[in-house]
Amino acid sequence: MTFDRHALGFGAGQRAIYASDPWATRGRLHPEAESPTRSDFQRDRDRIVHTTAFRRLKHKTQVFIAADGDHYRTRLTHTIEVAQIARALARALKLDEDLAEGVALVHDFGHTPFGHTGEDALHEVLKPFGGFDHNAQSLRIVTKLERRYAEFDGLNLTWESLEGLVKHNGPLIGPTGECTHGDEVPRPILDYCATHDLELGSFASMEAQVAAIADDIAYNTHDIDDGLRSGYLTFEMLEEVPFLARLMHDVRARYPGLEASRFTHEIMRRQITAMVEDVIGYAQQAIREERPESAEDVRRARRCLATFSAEMAVTDKQIKKLLFSRIYRHPEVMRVRANAASILTDLYHAYMDDPQLMQGHYWVDRIATMPESARARHVGDYLAGMTDNYAVNTHRRLFDHTPDLR
Repeated sequence: MTFDRHALGFGAGQRAIYASDPWATRGRLHPEAESPTRSDFQRDRDRIVHTTAFRRLKHKTQVFIAADGDHYRTRLTHTIEVAQIARALARALKLDEDLAEGVALVHDFGHTPFGHTGEDALHEVLKPFGGFDHNAQSLRIVTKLERRYAEFDGLNLTWESLEGLVKHNGPLIGPTGECTHGDEVPRPILDYCATHDLELGSFASMEAQVAAIADDIAYNTHDIDDGLRSGYLTFEMLEEVPFLARLMHDVRARYPGLEASRFTHEIMRRQITAMVEDVIGYAQQAIREERPESAEDVRRARRCLATFSAEMAVTDKQIKKLLFSRIYRHPEVMRVRANAASILTDLYHAYMDDPQLMQGHYWVDRIATMPESARARHVGDYLAGMTDNYAVNTHRRLFDHTPDLR
């Protein structure tokens, strides 16, 4: 049976001239036959959803350790919220929704157990061997560590999806060759680009840009929600941010005496709406000014085209400052962070001393004979792939005492 993919609408909806075209992708590292029923970006999205890495996100910490309550966000629920916002932005701007959704769904694959605490702990022990970066780890997962297909390692995603994963926060290399994020471009990214150039000096597609700003919108909102639920934040504290104070004033004026849970939700939904509409407005203005006539013009633009306006960027910084001071650096959160870091550090040294302890690792019998740097990277991969629960339970099995994460 044959299909007319354009007539049936398989990924062939109306797109702007500057959107990524799934029928004109730069292709995959390992060539594959086209699907008669799905665009290449749809196939990327589907492959991402069916990975082991995606399923593990449900038991990885966003901010609060999941054992603290069933209603706190995890990496998985955060990722789903980001994907929903990214898709809404893509639709409003006539972009390829499947590519935007795919980049949103894959953007946190490389995160460790215990949130940024785990990343910091792994980076510290791996410093002699190039350190750890969750974005680089995401690339390793989708190009090497997922072992599902008979003909290649990883997922063999399109160039556009890989570019979006690596560069969704902007170019990694500046005009004069300097690193734009941190001290240096992570080695795994440079190694991959040596054989499959992702053009680290340019912006990513508009689809990747909306996925990136959707990430900010999602966690700015749900971290406030989770912070209020935990008690670390109060409505009075939200008054420190004028934007949030105005939202609360509007809700109180319209719904006097509203119960706290509904009041919180009314604030959050207005916050998301305001931020999404701000990005759409800024992007439309930037497009009129830059006049991109292709996806390549977006990559060569002088600036990111899908982001906050100057006014909303100030609000974004104020919200992040509030979250940092009231939640991320709360003494109780810091206590749990220290305990979580010690769990990963203990496991790292145990596995370096005896790689056979890494049960189920596909190269476990060969790791012990590898150079220390290669062994360390394998141990880092193994630890980064753990869920919170698995890390805690493994530590309890290997050590006499496991720190309390409650």
